[in-house]
Amino acid sequence: MFSHRIRLFSLFGFQVWIDASWLLLGALVAWALAVGVFPVQIPGLPDSTYWWMAVAATIGLLFSIVLHETAHSLVARRYGVEIRGIMLFIFGGVAEMQGEPREARGEFLMALAGPVASFLLAAALFALYGAMARLHGLPTIATVVWYLGFLNGMLATFNLIPAFPLDGGRMLRAALWGWRGDLAWATRIAAGAGDIFGILLIVLGVVAVLRGDFIGGMWQFLIGLFLRAAASAGYRQTMAQQLLAGVKVAEVMTPDPVSVPPDLSIADFVEGYVYRFHHREFPVTRSGMLIGRIGTQEAAALDRGRWAATAVAAVASPCTKADTIAPEAAALEALTRMSGCGRSRLFVVRDGRLIGVVSQRDMIELLSLKLELAGAMPVPRRARAPQ
Repeated sequence: MFSHRIRLFSLFGFQVWIDASWLLLGALVAWALAVGVFPVQIPGLPDSTYWWMAVAATIGLLFSIVLHETAHSLVARRYGVEIRGIMLFIFGGVAEMQGEPREARGEFLMALAGPVASFLLAAALFALYGAMARLHGLPTIATVVWYLGFLNGMLATFNLIPAFPLDGGRMLRAALWGWRGDLAWATRIAAGAGDIFGILLIVLGVVAVLRGDFIGGMWQFLIGLFLRAAASAGYRQTMAQQLLAGVKVAEVMTPDPVSVPPDLSIADFVEGYVYRFHHREFPVTRSGMLIGRIGTQEAAALDRGRWAATAVAAVASPCTKADTIAPEAAALEALTRMSGCGRSRLFVVRDGRLIGVVSQRDMIELLSLKLELAGAMPVPRRARAPQ
């Protein structure tokens, strides 16, 4: 999902990353504050003053979102959920969880932690603003402090809306899960609420645009689209966890996959493997042992006139742990790893020997079949695409 991210710092053992898209959010917030908010609250100041106030408030908002997501992450870690890191992106922030809480109580407390942290920070900022007002502190700094308190209050309030995947939606799911003990049913209800809320935001956004508020309306429209997509993805992820529970990679892999010998020329590789089997990447083996991988990217990077004289071994990339998985590993782990790193295939290896390949396409098709047979939700058929 996030392809252009930068590591900022580490907090309580969690890596904090910022996606390039957050820069757009930061620019929009700073522009709105410098042009439309602070000049109204404190008129008559130089434009440069409004801009440094806006930049300070935007940086404060960044750390407020980090605090919100850190609260989620700390409670998640308390309940045994691994957190890969905290990501800031255009729609705010997200704690990147490896899996979900195993019980409704953990889910509820994890979801509640973020809004509570934001409300506490808002209260602290409002108290600081009150103290500065009584002591006649600098009005510019006091105004920034007040607005950060307001933003944190809004952040907490918005997230408490019972629409998945917002925190309130997760709390709703946890309550329903604890009541009936059916996580899939609870997720379907909470995701449905998220879908309805997303549609509402889209409609409100369109109305706002028609009334002349283009930026605010488009923002509501985009958030609505995001919430609808995230609600659907959350439901599918939950179903995947249930349907793939207990399934091992060995049960879903393709055994004895097509592999490329290292002494083969690039020309013969393209003609005899890429054009024949329609895969973008192949394992490279010698006597059954995995020694690397070769794909269309490596071939395209080489001058075409050298294809006939260049062996696969000369341009093949070495395999890392990210490229391989054990046959005893959980199928869900394979799907999560492929989704997280953007890879479409993993090589299944035992003691260095290639015994199979597991692909994202096959995993998704397996899930689609199980969902259809379970009657959980209609799944559109998709054309098979080359890997």
